[in-house]
Amino acid sequence: MDQDKDYIIKLSHEKNVKFIKLWFTDILGMLKSFTITIDELEDAVCEGVRFDGATLGGFIRTNEHEMVALPDVSTFQILPWRPNEDSVARMFCDIYNSEMKPFEEDPRYILRKNLKLAAEQGFTFYTGPEIEFFFFKSTEKPELLDRGGYFDLTPLDLAADYRRMTVLTLEKMGIDVISSHHEGAYSQHEIDLRHEDALTTADNIMTFRIVAKEIAQVNNIYASFMPKPLSHQNGSGMHLHMSLFDKNETNTFYSETNPHNLSETAGHFIAGLLMHVHEFTAITNQWANSYKRFVHGHEAPTHITWSSCLNSALIRVPEMRKGKPDSMRIELRNPDPSCNPYLVFSAILAAGLDGIKNKYKLEKALEDHKTTENSKNEQKRDFKKLPSHLSEALLNLQKSELMRKTLGESVIDKFIENKMLEISEQNNYVTDYDIMKYYPLL
Repeated sequence: MDQDKDYIIKLSHEKNVKFIKLWFTDILGMLKSFTITIDELEDAVCEGVRFDGATLGGFIRTNEHEMVALPDVSTFQILPWRPNEDSVARMFCDIYNSEMKPFEEDPRYILRKNLKLAAEQGFTFYTGPEIEFFFFKSTEKPELLDRGGYFDLTPLDLAADYRRMTVLTLEKMGIDVISSHHEGAYSQHEIDLRHEDALTTADNIMTFRIVAKEIAQVNNIYASFMPKPLSHQNGSGMHLHMSLFDKNETNTFYSETNPHNLSETAGHFIAGLLMHVHEFTAITNQWANSYKRFVHGHEAPTHITWSSCLNSALIRVPEMRKGKPDSMRIELRNPDPSCNPYLVFSAILAAGLDGIKNKYKLEKALEDHKTTENSKNEQKRDFKKLPSHLSEALLNLQKSELMRKTLGESVIDKFIENKMLEISEQNNYVTDYDIMKYYPLL
């Protein structure tokens, strides 16, 4: 580690780095930052930097209390959108209290802790996100840039260059991109990141969001990760591909003989997700607006189901690449890109491992149920629905022993307090829909 610190200090001087942004994340997944100069770098990487930790609580600000941000030198990257002269770098930080003990409410620490628990059971958790988002004309309202559709390659996709710039910037920061394309809604895009260990992926998602916004700002447009900014159009999801590897670096989700190449371990993991999804939906979908995405006909799940082929299912098992067992994975489709990825990965890992520990039985896939016209209404009653409102999801979260154990009592309580404030503010606001619907009627 000392060698890493020495290398970062040397590299910073060689690259004319003048400023270093120290990044960390609050309880809601909002990226926070403060800046030090190159003269303070050595002390920062060795001893950390003291700051007001009240900002970690999201919208719920408590009394000022001192925390220490200790940079993770492995995350050092120069920001490509800043000038080369007197350049700017960034590092993610782990948060400690004044006695240099890990801060229990630091989302990054929470994920580290849960990954350690998985490692003690012999697993490494790998994840890869498909991130959907919008490029709009304005910061004031969602004005369309194009009317392109899914995978369109036409002049309608006016933001193709912005998407390309985003990909190139991500790659300059060491983030591998698998693919990018126009998504189904007007002005909507998707960029898929290569799978990494879950902590690296969470850092990459946080970086992705700021990169997209910086590229948009440079081009006088706006990048939005709002789950549902447009009525009658698809919302933005963040489909998560995931797998567990053992100590021999073997994909434990792969089976040569089982249907869909899905191992018993994978089946138990999926069953755990299905069992606990109502408990962690408030984490994967944390905004009141998130639940406007869960509507039939807009490529978002509405029921707690799994499938090997149907995109309407909550969990999908993509077809494995032939002869490549390491590519075996499952895909969780309810999270949206405005979540806190550190808490999301902690929650879904805990749910899946609980399924493995207790050997939960995986029920039949969605396509294996009868799908005749006469049975459709009955079939819908067979499957539980995802929460349809944030308040419903919060009640489930509040009662969840697994989530309290996984994320911590204080994190759950503060998260719910933040969300209740959001709901209260929303209830006090008269929307355009209220005026359109009720003013002429009442």
